[in-house]
Amino acid sequence: MATTPSSFDTAMKNAGIARNASATAAGTAAKQPSKSLSEMGPGDFIALLTAQMKNQDPFEPVDNSQMVAQMAQFSSLAGISEMGTTLKSISTKLSGGASDAAAYVGKTVLTEGKTAYPRSGGGFAGAIELDDAVSSLKLTIKDASGTTVRTIDLPAQAAGTASYDWDGKAEDGTDVTGGPFTVTAAAANNGSAVTARTLVWAPVTSVSMPQGSDPVLDIAGVGKVKTTAVRAIA
Repeated sequence: MATTPSSFDTAMKNAGIARNASATAAGTAAKQPSKSLSEMGPGDFIALLTAQMKNQDPFEPVDNSQMVAQMAQFSSLAGISEMGTTLKSISTKLSGGASDAAAYVGKTVLTEGKTAYPRSGGGFAGAIELDDAVSSLKLTIKDASGTTVRTIDLPAQAAGTASYDWDGKAEDGTDVTGGPFTVTAAAANNGSAVTARTLVWAPVTSVSMPQGSDPVLDIAGVGKVKTTAVRAIA
């Protein structure tokens, strides 16, 4: 039955040092290591160091200072390698997060809010998030002075997001100018109230990067919102 190579056998093989005939035969029969022959880990180093101590010339043993120097060098190289990997990971994360967040500036996003800005041609679009299905859904639109300019009854909706598009006209059909407008929603299912959140389209004016937190967008009429709260981008 084939024998499993010891850590010493593996370390010697990785270092390209040939063993005696019996060891070579055993190594051939045993399963080859899965890692690349050019890679060495801490276990390989310890195995080589142990082999060096076992096979040193008893008349000229390795000096203690040399052994300490070898161990210190390996520890230093391992630390530098680990630090380099960590710094690269941090750099990738920071540069990716910053560039992704900066891409929001100048864009219009759909997020939770009650302040809506009209389009150049009047009116605006938005959405309502519903926690449950509703049998009745009413949208109320007020002007900057707080006066109700339009109420819109939307059809029954399933749980999820219900979109709407206001044409910018009052109840009597006249055009409503100015803005911004305040939108609220009242939802119910067979007389029982259902939680409804209004979503508005608004422009992103700037982005901030708080330490240890997600990027924060400054959205006109809404305020500061994390990128994770954005539902859609236009």
